[in-house]
Amino acid sequence: MKKRLLSATLFLMAAALTAQNTVGLLSYQPQQAFDGYNLIFPHNQSTVYLLDNCGEIVNSWTSAADLRPGNKVALLPDGRLVVAIRPDDVSNDPIWAGGGGATIEIRDWDNNVEWSYTLNNAERRLHHSFVVKPDGNLILIAWEKKTREEAIQAGRDSTLLPQNEIWPDYLFEINPANDSIVWEWHTWDHLIQDFDATKDNYGVIADHPELIDFNYDTSNGNPDWMHGNAVDYNPDLDQVLFGVPTFSEIWIIDRSTTTEEATGHSGGASGKGGDLMFRWGNPAVYGVAAPQTLFFQHNAHWITDVDIFDPNYGKIAVFNNRYGANYSVANIIANTFDMYKGNYPMSDGAFLPTTYDETIKHPVDSTLMNSNGLSSIQYLPNGNYLIQVGRTGYAFELTPDQEIVWEYKVPLKNGQPAPQGATLVANDNITFEMIRYPAGFPGFDGKDLSGKGWIETSPDSTFCSNILPTEDVADHARLKVYPNPAFDWVTLEWDNAGPIAVEVLDLTGKPVMGTRKLESGKADLDVSGLPRGMYFLWVNGVRARKLLVVK
Repeated sequence: MKKRLLSATLFLMAAALTAQNTVGLLSYQPQQAFDGYNLIFPHNQSTVYLLDNCGEIVNSWTSAADLRPGNKVALLPDGRLVVAIRPDDVSNDPIWAGGGGATIEIRDWDNNVEWSYTLNNAERRLHHSFVVKPDGNLILIAWEKKTREEAIQAGRDSTLLPQNEIWPDYLFEINPANDSIVWEWHTWDHLIQDFDATKDNYGVIADHPELIDFNYDTSNGNPDWMHGNAVDYNPDLDQVLFGVPTFSEIWIIDRSTTTEEATGHSGGASGKGGDLMFRWGNPAVYGVAAPQTLFFQHNAHWITDVDIFDPNYGKIAVFNNRYGANYSVANIIANTFDMYKGNYPMSDGAFLPTTYDETIKHPVDSTLMNSNGLSSIQYLPNGNYLIQVGRTGYAFELTPDQEIVWEYKVPLKNGQPAPQGATLVANDNITFEMIRYPAGFPGFDGKDLSGKGWIETSPDSTFCSNILPTEDVADHARLKVYPNPAFDWVTLEWDNAGPIAVEVLDLTGKPVMGTRKLESGKADLDVSGLPRGMYFLWVNGVRARKLLVVK
């Protein structure tokens, strides 16, 4: 057994290094990659895909052929899908810019629509992203149109209104159980300007970092002034994070306010009402001479889907798109919130921290991680990073030791499946973001996660099975292992009700736990005596395609 295991491991490593696939799965080292399923909604087509780590489809949700991403997609803990969509034809839409949406839907695993909400009219339009709160409510991003007259009265420089209107962003929270809007926050309520003392919102910008300079503009007066592209909610803090790429900033807002308090400058746990509690990335926007750290960023969010003892728990992750002339990076940023004072500290007029906790680059060729828009970063429970490079549809998983252990290229060209062997270039396979859900995600309980083919045509169906020796290809008895990573106990669940014999081996093939007979289709295994590390599971004498990680 030991000899066979060592041979398989060496073969796996060699296969990962010599992979020749051009689309779909490019490389894979299962012993180091995080076990899970990858959710994507590529542009220029209407299907959401859930893929296993071999790149095979395990489920999909297809909309009408004339719909497109709008743009975010996510799974609920019960396995239902939340998806943002929009019409393909936007030629007659009164409000339209890149990232535009229109409709949010909740669908069951079988693609039946259970809830739908649309906001797309002459005055307001959904766009880009959303977040689902623990109570099931959704916080959405929308544009709201303001006329030339309204903008000038609010202090906008008329030369920054070439189209005679502007669309400031606003956030609102909706309860899908009854379609009620339970909270709103509007940029329009928190402006400042130093252009015209006879108009509203006049003041000294450097004296008010909590307010938004109405004449800061990097878009040549395009009505899509802010282009907000990310929203997140932190239930521990009851705060909302909002990503504003044209400002190269992330903002934090107090969600404990009422809608009325959110219009003003007092109230809520912060005492600031709807004013900004925190902003970070570009201090020049609020009049401070300090280094810029964000550059048209995407996918800003708190890291909360890991163990609370993880050193990155509660920090902020962001994909920093235009960091270099021909490359992007991802960053981890410390959460500086002072729980005792209830605020975010500043130094020399700028919000802390002064720089990033960590900067993540592509370790082989920095230009492979280059996207001027879209894109995502996910910090995984095993300490790896999952990076999606939006413009090129290229994703890779990186260990803390800078080793790439999984790579995937979205196999679509302008929305149509591409053949294995095709060469895809930037903008062929645009993908907003990728999210990996752990194999033990509760929404997968009872779901059919067997492979159902590939996105690409002429797929290399043997590629992953060559990486994984034939005895490892199928999960033995559809074995589930959770939580994984584990601490003291791990639960094993399998389809048949009969007993199984389980053995745990380290990566050298040495048994570290004697054979245990487990009964009744589900059982707990005590792993508290195992040192921190990764282990193979053998079930009834066959290695299951599951790796156990003990933390």
